[in-house]
Amino acid sequence: MNMRNENRRNDFIEVIAPGPLTSVQDQGRHGWRHLGIARSGALDPELAALANHLVGNRDDAAVLELSLHGPSLHLPRPSRIALLGASVDARFEGLPLPMARPIELPAGTLRLGGLRNGVRAWLAIAGGFDIEPVLGSRSTDLRGGFGGHQGRALQAGDRLPLGASPSLRIDSPRIAPWWVDPDFDEDPDLPIRYLPSANAAQADSAAALARQPWTVATASNRQGLRLDGAPLPAVGGSGLSEPVAPGTIQLPADGHPIVLLADAQTVGGYARLGHVIAADLPRLAQAPPHARLRFQACDAPAAIAALRHRRERMVRLRLAVSARLQGMR
Repeated sequence: MNMRNENRRNDFIEVIAPGPLTSVQDQGRHGWRHLGIARSGALDPELAALANHLVGNRDDAAVLELSLHGPSLHLPRPSRIALLGASVDARFEGLPLPMARPIELPAGTLRLGGLRNGVRAWLAIAGGFDIEPVLGSRSTDLRGGFGGHQGRALQAGDRLPLGASPSLRIDSPRIAPWWVDPDFDEDPDLPIRYLPSANAAQADSAAALARQPWTVATASNRQGLRLDGAPLPAVGGSGLSEPVAPGTIQLPADGHPIVLLADAQTVGGYARLGHVIAADLPRLAQAPPHARLRFQACDAPAAIAALRHRRERMVRLRLAVSARLQGMR
């Protein structure tokens, strides 16, 4: 890999163009929901962790989350990067770059364009971003306005400090000949599975969720995926705000469900129809506006089995990546 053991600090990535919503994220801010603080973090934490693994970082190193269209960045030093998630039109000084593998680049301009087959991707860079954690995380809480880079999405002219990493001696890009496919055995047309609410007053609406297709509304964001379709029968909440979390399916009075995502509030007064299973939640993070979705009720054993399958697949991928990285050293 032509890497030396010297560490370098105080280098900054400069944001030339930010993209519509690029933010610093990591594995999320855990243990603070009792104080009303959202989890935040990457909308697919496992893919963000795998991107970090491809460049030799810890799983919880900060990455950039891209939405719809990526940023243009100036790399101040030779760096190893990896992109995972939706397909990104990525170019370095005009050279097209592939996804899902380690790529070593000299100093220069990295332009990340439109995303295809999904709406979000994650960029990891060796060493991560040397940003001060807030409540144990470098994630940006966009609703709260803290964490990440000044608590907001990136803007042109921002400078992001890079963490220490082994130095590279290269003068042209080096692209690994192998890649990973985290979704090799997933059918994107399968329904989104959910655990229906056990509340008898909400049972009819919870079951009706699976009887029709839904369209992703343009008002969706990192807080929640809003769904358009024939309104479900309105049901009253308890009258009190109740705990919610990423994956909770809320039903406002207009009958159009909302599936909460990583920036979700911690309590809510809307009726709760159920909870999207953890294994399927990352698929919702990739659903573009106007996409059609179907839902399917399942039980707890099926939810556990699906999550176990996803995690076992990720472990196999990580082992394979580790073996490949050993061969590059």
